[in-house]
Amino acid sequence: MLNQKKIVVVLPAYNAALTLEKTFREIPFDIVDEVVLVDDCSKDDTIEVGKQLGIKHIIRHDNNKGYGGNQKSCYNKALELGGDIVVMLHPDYQYTPMLITAMCSIIANGVYPVVFGSRILGKGALKGGMPMYKYIFNRCLTLAQNILIGQKLSEYHTGYRTFSAEVLRNINYMADNDDFVFDNEMVSQIFMKGYEIAEITCPTKYFDEASSINFKRSAIYGMGVLRVSLQHRLHMWGLMKGKIY
Repeated sequence: MLNQKKIVVVLPAYNAALTLEKTFREIPFDIVDEVVLVDDCSKDDTIEVGKQLGIKHIIRHDNNKGYGGNQKSCYNKALELGGDIVVMLHPDYQYTPMLITAMCSIIANGVYPVVFGSRILGKGALKGGMPMYKYIFNRCLTLAQNILIGQKLSEYHTGYRTFSAEVLRNINYMADNDDFVFDNEMVSQIFMKGYEIAEITCPTKYFDEASSINFKRSAIYGMGVLRVSLQHRLHMWGLMKGKIY
C-alpha cells in the first residue's frame, strides 16, 4: 500500500547548511519519491549544499517569509508535484528521518490522516537535551490547548509532521500566520475539519546547530498559541468566526 502512494518530503530551511546533508542522507528513499527544499533567505550555503546533494526541487525566498511562510511554499510545491503523503521534516537534524516509513504507513493504510512525531511521548525530549524551561513551557501550553480545543495530544509543538494530501487541500493553511504560530493554527484547522491526529514517539537532539527560538520569542509564541486555542473554542461555541476556518 505504501509504495502505491507518492511521498514528498519537504524541508523548510533557514541556515541549515551544517545539518542538511545529515538529514538528507537518512531519508528512506526506498519509499520517498520527491524532496523539496525551501530556503527562507538563509545567510549560509544551504542552497549550495542542497544542489550538491542533488535535490531537484529547490525554492529560494528572496526575502525571509518566516517559518509559516516557508511551510506554505513547501506544501504548495508538494501538492503541485502530486504528492499523496507530505512529510514536513526540519533539516536541522533535530528529528530522525528514520521514522518517515512508520509515519507514512499509518496514513497510507488509512488509519489516520495526520501523524506527528512527538518528543514528549516517552523520555525523548529531556534525554535529547531539551532545556528544562522549554519542557515545562511545552507541557503547560499543551495542557491549556487540550482543555480549550478538547483533544488529548501529547504536544502541539513538534516540527515533525506528516499529512495526507486530502488534509492539506481541505484546510486553508494559506490564511495562517507566517511566523511560528502557523503550526498551531494548522492543528486547529485540522481538528475543526473533523480529522484526527496520531502521534508516535520521536527521539530528538538538541545541539548548537539545531534551530531553536530564544526565551523572548518563546514567550511571544506562547501568547499566540493561547490566542489560537481560545479562538478555536469560541468558534466551536459559535461566539466568533475565526478567519482561518
